Amino acid sequence: VIQGRRQDQGKRDSGREMTVTLHLGDCLEVMKSIPDKLVDAVITDPPYGLGEKWTGGTWFTKNVYSSDKVTWDDKAPQEIIDGILRRNKTTVIWGGNYFTLPPSRGWLVWSKINSMPTMADIELAWTNLDQPAKQYRSLRNGWNRQHPTEKPVGLMEWVLLHTTNEGDTILDPFMGSGTTGVACVQTGRNFIGIEIDPNYYAIAEKRIKDAQLQMRLPI
Repeated sequence: VIQGRRQDQGKRDSGREMTVTLHLGDCLEVMKSIPDKLVDAVITDPPYGLGEKWTGGTWFTKNVYSSDKVTWDDKAPQEIIDGILRRNKTTVIWGGNYFTLPPSRGWLVWSKINSMPTMADIELAWTNLDQPAKQYRSLRNGWNRQHPTEKPVGLMEWVLLHTTNEGDTILDPFMGSGTTGVACVQTGRNFIGIEIDPNYYAIAEKRIKDAQLQMRLPI
């Protein structure tokens, strides 16, 4: 298990150093070692607990994403969500409609322009913010997806800009392929990511490094 591997630091135009710290391990355990004072917001896309239903029951085939079953999404991690809520930080949880969460008026909606009959037309993110619900419209695909439930980088940038401030430190306990981390780099946020799967951890690490390099290139 790799704990607390810090990426090279990047700088924004203000000269402020931005940091990225990645953890390979079980987020329930790793979060115990991350002090609340280090985190300004938790933004994450956990498993929804859909299992085979994730695919709409029609087009899923064997050996998709290194598995012949959707075992990575077989149970909604309510215990971890409860732990996130206890931090009392700005919180955004994709798939919030699959968890037991307090009432909220600050829902975020990803409306998929090219929806599929067997897949959801929208995805919902619960927030603990007292603000009007907002909608982001984009294609559901069209990029090199490296995780089954990978969100567009543009969507996660939009979430960050609506819920956090530049210079904040964002925690993602379900990092996946690192999209939230990439969006943090591109919007001037510090990032702490946790991922239990070594393959997705490696993908996330590379994507975030590439984003940092891109931000340092001269315009």
